[in-house]
Amino acid sequence: MERLESWKLALERPRSAQSANWAEAGRIVAEIVRMSTDVTLRQAAEQALPVLRQAVDNDDHSVTLAAQRRIGVVLEVIHDLSAPRFGRRNAMPKKLSSEDRARKVLGLPLAVQLTCEDINRAYRRAAKGMHPDHGGSTEAFIDLAAARDILIHPGAHKDV
Repeated sequence: MERLESWKLALERPRSAQSANWAEAGRIVAEIVRMSTDVTLRQAAEQALPVLRQAVDNDDHSVTLAAQRRIGVVLEVIHDLSAPRFGRRNAMPKKLSSEDRARKVLGLPLAVQLTCEDINRAYRRAAKGMHPDHGGSTEAFIDLAAARDILIHPGAHKDV
């Protein structure tokens, strides 16, 4: 992380400077190619290196713009790697209740009050494609019927 921040600062200078030191930028990008463990950052740096080397003693404006764009790409990758992540990392997804699983099987929304008619309508719609006579599997059809039963009689089934 510390190395990413130093590379970020070192590459911001030539990107924002009017007359950049492309040799120094090339040296930093070559260091990134050698030392980076992230594949995406290494690839971005490898693609930027030839353009930066070409820009060293070149007064052509298009080469300078290309070099600035390549440094911008490398900086974007560095920023993505060094930006703080929000939320719980490596957390297991929350287990769904049996009712929520049944709603997903039937294709029903999770947070809406359902009537028996809504449940039966969703069951008939899903059963058309899952019935064994119409190319579906027996297990999927049995799961579908169980999901309907769980939603129609919610207190009769325990969470598994």
